Formats: sequence, C-alpha cells, structure tokens
Amino acid sequence: MDLRNKAVIFIGELRKSLRALGLGVVVVTVAIFFLTPDLLRVVQNHLTEKLYFFTVAGPFLAHVKLAAFSALYALVPWILAVFWRALGKPFGVEGVPLFFFVFFTSLLFYAGTLFCYFLTLPLGIKFLLGFGSEQLRPVISISRFVNFVTLFILAFGAIFELPVFMVFLARVGVCPRSFFAKNRRYALLLIAIVAAMLTPTPDIVNMLLMGGPLYLLYEAGIVILWMMRVK
Repeated sequence: MDLRNKAVIFIGELRKSLRALGLGVVVVTVAIFFLTPDLLRVVQNHLTEKLYFFTVAGPFLAHVKLAAFSALYALVPWILAVFWRALGKPFGVEGVPLFFFVFFTSLLFYAGTLFCYFLTLPLGIKFLLGFGSEQLRPVISISRFVNFVTLFILAFGAIFELPVFMVFLARVGVCPRSFFAKNRRYALLLIAIVAAMLTPTPDIVNMLLMGGPLYLLYEAGIVILWMMRVK
C-alpha cells in the first residue's frame, strides 16, 4: 500500500469520529464555561499585574477561549485515541500496541504542560515584564494573555510526545532507528529552531528550558527503540 492510499484511509477513519469528538468538545466547553472565573485565577497565578479589556465583548470571549482550551485539555486522551486509531489503521497498528501509543502520548502531553506551567511559563513572564519601568507600565489584555498562556502550554504538551512518534515511525518502517541515530546534529538544529520559535522570550534560559528537555526526549526515543530492538 503506497503512502497516498494510507493517507486516504487515515482521513477516512478520522472523519468517522470527528462529529462525536466535536460535539464532545462543545458540551464540555459549555460545562466548563461556568468554572472559568476560577480557572482564570489559576492561569493568572504567575502574573502579579492586573488584566484589562479593551472591547465590550473582551472578557466574555476570553472566558470562552479559556473554557474551550480547558475542554481540549481534559479531552486529550479521547482526542489522541481518535488520532491514533485513524493513524494506526493503514499501518496495521491496533490492540495493545495502539493502547500504549494512546497512553504514553497522553502521559507525555500532560507532563509537558505541567513542566511549562510550573517552570517555563513563570520564568518567561518574569523576563518579559522585567523590561517595565516607572515610565513603561504594563497594561495587559485579558484576551491576549489567555491566548499567550494556553497556546504556550499546548505547544509544550505537543512537543513532549516526540519519543512516542519516533517509536511509531520506526515500528511501521518509515524512519528506522539508525535514521534518528545518524541525524542527531540535524535534530539538534531543528530543536533549537523550534525552541526559538515557541518560547515566549528570546533569552537563552527559556530556550534551553524547552530545547533541553526536547533533545533529551529525542535521545530517550532512540534508547527506547534500542531497548525494544526496533531497527
């Protein structure tokens, strides 16, 4: 089966679950919306400044965005199950291996988001606000702050899933273990670029806080493949 046919099967399988998944996200978003005042305090925990809004609908839309993000965050295992079931279909990955792919990507996603929230995010906010002065006072929009925090947390969660995708690519024969081992220098360069693009600050500390764990996860993927004896 060529790559084109596999892509068609993947998209077809994905479509089967999209309606139910979309409905689930909407229902959970509506349910969580009433909890967003408490969630906003959690999101704002690392910010000592007050938040402001500059349009009439600003606060409402910010709460809707936060509710939608929280719904996606809570439903990550379901989202990943749908994704892996569709991706595994054309490659014949199902049963126990499929369960482990879903389990470990979910685990690593949440680990990445917690790492971001408790370590990288407060350092990034502190660095950015450090440029303020008596003449330059921060006036932070609630909408932009919610966008900044939620997208940054999601980005960390996504990149922490790297080892699982490495195992999958090697298992289905797309990229063997030797490919990852021989291309460390290119992987390091790509990781540096990704870290520079996704971190909220241009300083080396925050770049290392993203790039360092990401490279360690890359090496962990190679070690896992070696332990699994996947060539």
